[in-house]
Amino acid sequence: MQSRILCFSTRRLPLHQRRFLSHFIPDHQYDPPFSPSPKPYYKSKKNHAEKKKKNNSENGDPNKNGAPKLPFKSNLPFDFRYSYSESDPSVGPISFRESPKFSPFGPGRIDRKWTGVSAPVQGEPDRERVEEERNRILGEPLSEVEVAELIERYRHSDCARQINLGKGGVTHNMLGDIHNHWKKAEVVRIKCLGVPTLDMDNVCFHLEDKSGGKVIYRNINILLLYRGRNYDTKNCPVIPLMLWKPYAPIYPRLVKNVIEGLTYEETKEMRKSGLNSDPLLKLTRNGVYVNVVERVREAFKTQEVVKLDCIHVGTSDCKKIGVKLRDLVPCVPILFKDEQIILWRGNFKEEQPSDSQCEKCIDSWLKLLNQLVCSVFKSLLRSKRSCL
Repeated sequence: MQSRILCFSTRRLPLHQRRFLSHFIPDHQYDPPFSPSPKPYYKSKKNHAEKKKKNNSENGDPNKNGAPKLPFKSNLPFDFRYSYSESDPSVGPISFRESPKFSPFGPGRIDRKWTGVSAPVQGEPDRERVEEERNRILGEPLSEVEVAELIERYRHSDCARQINLGKGGVTHNMLGDIHNHWKKAEVVRIKCLGVPTLDMDNVCFHLEDKSGGKVIYRNINILLLYRGRNYDTKNCPVIPLMLWKPYAPIYPRLVKNVIEGLTYEETKEMRKSGLNSDPLLKLTRNGVYVNVVERVREAFKTQEVVKLDCIHVGTSDCKKIGVKLRDLVPCVPILFKDEQIILWRGNFKEEQPSDSQCEKCIDSWLKLLNQLVCSVFKSLLRSKRSCL
């Protein structure tokens, strides 16, 4: 600053005075801005960390960054699948989209072989022993007061111990999440959305069967899963993590060109009439479909073809809904087009009894009538004798 003032003032002085004062002006007028120097690296910290690591290894402490012992050995008495509630073991695939040798658990991480659909358990599990162990963990049944306390504590939407169950249903990794919550809480709140809500009984069965817990509360799509009185948080079952979702295999075609029991022309007319009819229900994506089965059953009492509007659901979910309705109603899906589901009630008739069965029923009814008549006649005779 002083150098600038000095330069400005010397411009108005005579030449000989300016030459004299120029000897006192510094040559380096540029003053660079302040820049903080980097922090010095202390080798003592590095040496301290290495020394601490060495002491831990000498004392036998486990290394947190070390690799786990492989393969994982699990004693769970069921086959490992991606989804337990949304897959049917009785229906086999006709082909695979990826080679079965690529296991979603990773190479050599489990002691089971991946078949492309599941990882079967080795050997036949002892069902009686498994049931006894489950009953031992559950302990004595909860009283009504205890159930009411647990429901009031965990049924609300602001519960911290909640797991969302989506279109994948009861998945393999979900079992690990349930046990992680059970380590800190007695009950897990499960909120179900999407395709699995069509059959909540199936969801409850697989949750109890695969986790070993018990459903103590069920309201529409909200479930409370209890871990049991004698649950040991330190000895949880080993559930290996599924690293990625495997590609779905290829199954037989769901809808054929000509529906069984109909001709080609009848099938074509029925599909056309179904598309032109008004939809019975409009389903939303990840909605709650608890009452869909009952609504379709009631509609089939007066209609032959029913249409469901699934414009925001998605193509894959449409087919899953059609498969579930086929088994639950029952009915026949005849068309999936433009995210519309066309269902036909089919020729499902109750089995009529044969002639021999009818004759047996008639004979049994006649014998009962004869016995009744005889008993009434005897009672009348006794009453007359007593009067005489």
